[in-house]
Order: sequence, then structure tokens, then C-alpha cells
Amino acid sequence: MNEGTIHLDTANSDCLDRILARRPQITAGDLIPILQEIQAACGYLPRPVLLQMSRRTGIAASRIYGVATFYEQFHLEPHGRHTVRCCRGTACHVKGGPNVRKTLQRVLGIEPGQTTPDLRFTFETVACLGTCFLAPVMMIDHDYYGHLNAPKVKNILERYP
Repeated sequence: MNEGTIHLDTANSDCLDRILARRPQITAGDLIPILQEIQAACGYLPRPVLLQMSRRTGIAASRIYGVATFYEQFHLEPHGRHTVRCCRGTACHVKGGPNVRKTLQRVLGIEPGQTTPDLRFTFETVACLGTCFLAPVMMIDHDYYGHLNAPKVKNILERYP
């Protein structure tokens, strides 16, 4: 992370102030909870916020970035309001999972790992959702949808604003 000029907008600055104020003495053990709070407030981990956090806490930017990129729960780019997870496990693959994945890509207009321009959806593929009896299956936020085909996928997506 290049620590050049930081452009931290007022909203993000105020947010970081509130998060750091709750911890008078910040230790290395606070890093993950602080990152979780920042992401909850901002929707992702904006680079300027991470650099400002480094300056204000004394935690090296490289350590912050290392933790943020190691854990899948953290996002360095804006994330959609809804997360669509499509299973690519064996049962789903055999029962039509690749067609579900292709349908999601076509309807959403994005590839796995991307977010729609309107920030409505982020599309991910996962090794297994643990619901093989529903194959092929996808998950949107915390809701599971199984026995999918192209028309069902499109119908389900339309329910999410």
C-alpha cells in the first residue's frame, strides 16, 4: 500500500473517529474487530480509511492490508447490497450447476467475484454450500434456493431490491 496522499472524506473520517474512540488503547488484537466495524459502516474497506487508520493507530499499513486480504470476510472494493453465492460442488455440478452459474452471469451481467455497477449484487462461487439435497443451489444473503433452473434464477433475483 503506497502511503502517498490520502483523501479521506468527512463521512469516512467521522466514522473512523467513532470506531477508534471506543478503544482508548489499541492493540494488535483489536485489528480484526476494527476492520469489521469499518466494513460494517462503509460496506467495504476503503484504502484511504485503512491508511488513516494506520497513521492513527501505529499499526503498519502492510499489516492492516495483509489481514484485510487474508480473510475472505473483508472486501477492498465496494460490495453489493446482496451477495449471491453459487455452489460449484459435485452434486450441484452433476445436477446443472454450470447452467445456473451461466444464467447468473448473464442476468447479472458480471463474472464471479464482481459487483454489479448499481451495487445491488455481488456474485461469488463457493466450493460447497452444504445443501446437496437441494442441488443445484444458490444462496442470496442468508436465504437458500434449490432445485434451480434458468427461469427460477431470474425470478428469484427479481425479488431483491
